[in-house]
Amino acid sequence: MTNHHLDVLKSRPNRATTPDLQYVAPGVWALRNVFVNLFFVRPEPSSGPWVLVDAGLPGAAGKIRHAAETLFGEGARPEAIIMTHGHFDHAGALKTLAEHWDVPVYAHRLELPYLTGRSSYPPPDPTVGGGAMALMSVLYPKTPYDLGNRAHELPTDGSVPNLPGWRWVHTPGHTPGHVSFFRDSDRLLIAGDAFVTVEQESAIAVWEQRQEVHGPPKYFTCDWHAARNSVETLAQLKPAIAATGHGVPMRGDALQQELEQLAREFNRLAVPAHGRYVHQPAQTDESGVVSVPPPVISPRTPLLVGATAAVVGLAAYAILTQRRNGSNKHLKRRKQNRMRRHHLDYPEAYASGVIDPFAPTDEGEYNPYHPI
Repeated sequence: MTNHHLDVLKSRPNRATTPDLQYVAPGVWALRNVFVNLFFVRPEPSSGPWVLVDAGLPGAAGKIRHAAETLFGEGARPEAIIMTHGHFDHAGALKTLAEHWDVPVYAHRLELPYLTGRSSYPPPDPTVGGGAMALMSVLYPKTPYDLGNRAHELPTDGSVPNLPGWRWVHTPGHTPGHVSFFRDSDRLLIAGDAFVTVEQESAIAVWEQRQEVHGPPKYFTCDWHAARNSVETLAQLKPAIAATGHGVPMRGDALQQELEQLAREFNRLAVPAHGRYVHQPAQTDESGVVSVPPPVISPRTPLLVGATAAVVGLAAYAILTQRRNGSNKHLKRRKQNRMRRHHLDYPEAYASGVIDPFAPTDEGEYNPYHPI
């Protein structure tokens, strides 16, 4: 990486300069849940019903409900939860939230086996990517969620339930039934993990949230040929804004240039040189996984195990620290919410210097988007 490239990355929005709950575009807000993003979307920017797109990590239900109440008022409840895909970091709080709110969940028909208890996903590949997040993938939850009759197939006509003006696009590769959501009026893309705006395999990059376009997280991608086709499909949409499952939302020329380059040079920029699914994808159908290629065994495997144990220890410490710090702020935040709601459609720069890069900048000085 050149010094110029590093300087460009340092000048872009990152974890230190963006709030966890941030305005993305009219009617769309993103919530960063440790290292994964989920989205609150409503057709009318300032009022009316809304939906939740994805559901974060296990244990995140309280944080997500709190963010919803910050945005939409006490007792806020979506019309539905709509899934890009069902990996543990996108569906961890899904069942809890669906039951609490008593709402339906929508996903692609090829994703439903993993949300109705019929099949586990193809196993992750910790040998690809070379970073701590990849190493830890062997320990990520693998069992399917079972939503029972709450799980529904997305409409076959491409429409999105309760979101007029949006359409879903099948973008498989990372998972068989992965979908992205596109709003033609302003070319806003919610891409899930079809591509991301952070080097998701690297724990350092994830912590810093360094913003740049990358392919789907390598350790969970089970069909690289399909993943390449999906990136090409999304690049052809020429999104003006991309809100992805990992990384800070990105917009403008930098987004389009880097996404087009990723589509052109996908094999070089995204596909691992070696790995379990590089030459042979997992085979799946509407019932779930049919077959997977054998795991990659190499002399590095014992090192992977040791490194994974060390990384898990650090991750556990970080999560416990975050929960402890967060619990001390809970009561204060509930009081702050009452003061914020009438400003929620006009987020501004923080007095502390933390900037929401997508906030309107002409509605005064108060910013309601305190990190949650």
